[in-house]
Amino acid sequence: MYDQYYGFSGRPFQLTPDPEFYFESASHKKAMSYLGYGLNQGEGFIVITGEVGAGKSTLVAHLMERIDPEALTVAQIVTSALDGEELIHVVAQSFGIALEGNDKAGALGAIELFLQEEARAGRRCLLIVDECQNLDFTALEELRMLSNFQLGSHPLLQSLLLGQPEFRKTLAHHPNLDQLRQRVIASHHLEALDEEELEDYVHHRLTHVGWEAQPVLGEGLLPGLYAATDGIPRRVNQIMNRILLLGAIEERGEVGVQMLDAVLDEMQEDQLRGGNRVKASEAAVEVILEHSEETRHLDPAPKPTVHLDVPAEPVTPEAQAEIESVPATEVAAIMAQRDARTAELEAAIGELQAAGADPEHKLTLTSDGEDVSEALGRIEARLEEQERSFRHVLTMLIEWLEDDKPREAA
Repeated sequence: MYDQYYGFSGRPFQLTPDPEFYFESASHKKAMSYLGYGLNQGEGFIVITGEVGAGKSTLVAHLMERIDPEALTVAQIVTSALDGEELIHVVAQSFGIALEGNDKAGALGAIELFLQEEARAGRRCLLIVDECQNLDFTALEELRMLSNFQLGSHPLLQSLLLGQPEFRKTLAHHPNLDQLRQRVIASHHLEALDEEELEDYVHHRLTHVGWEAQPVLGEGLLPGLYAATDGIPRRVNQIMNRILLLGAIEERGEVGVQMLDAVLDEMQEDQLRGGNRVKASEAAVEVILEHSEETRHLDPAPKPTVHLDVPAEPVTPEAQAEIESVPATEVAAIMAQRDARTAELEAAIGELQAAGADPEHKLTLTSDGEDVSEALGRIEARLEEQERSFRHVLTMLIEWLEDDKPREAA
């Protein structure tokens, strides 16, 4: 929307990493130097760490554009909480190696054969592993073992490990990672932009889409943006997206500090509303679990199917930007939590409906002497409002996470 209003050729502050918008800060320049040195060595591990949103993925995208595919075969994986055996199969799949069954030894043999064939064809192999802070210790050990593959004295596989700051700490202090540490030939931690770099970064992205001082960046906007983001590029993108959207909606030719404050207040309110919704859903689950304990002794009945038919709210551009900024690991955790809570909700409501539908059911007393019918009435009264909030949370999650096909594919 705002790109059309201001005459941009594209969205300058999209959250998806795009090598076309690569900005070489002092820290990124050092990282590229370490990457160049490490790749020239052709062995061991290169480690790049940085805060969430510091630009690790954009750095890798820029690197991939500079790699000659005739000389280097690259496989890239984004991990979740993988153990060693799972990682071996993911590595094989990332290189396009067809495996039969789930045999680990067979997978290792297929990987080694593939690496040897690539070496004989004059190509080196690079494995890029993102989100390494999520890897199990056994998975890190398997990566080290893969680095031992050789053809004569020629190493067959080099790995680039990307992770958040906690991975840097794990690698430095874990007592069982000595052998992996000894194979790290280059390491760099991506720093945030300083205030001057942030100003250059914003101008760089705007200029790339044809910006010609329209809109005007008001006095104090960029210093305020730096204070709000600590120089983290993804946060800069997130806030600038909202500022430009607000500018287009209000048909402003200048965006300034007041709009920045309005966007920050809006984002804070979004976080508070999100927190309240989560608390409401958690309270609903607690009531459901409490009810499950109270009605556990009731006669079993077939569990009815419960449909959560709540009209979905439209996803605004601001909400979409927020969704796209959520790390994949957090999305997976939210989805797993959603599934678990949905199952608990369905089971508890099923018990309530079964108890209410059985005219022959004999009233009993709960552990504290309260009649079951009174307990059910009290629980249902408490549950009504909390269940509505819980269903709203589920509906929004389903709309945001399942209907967003690009995110689902990622």
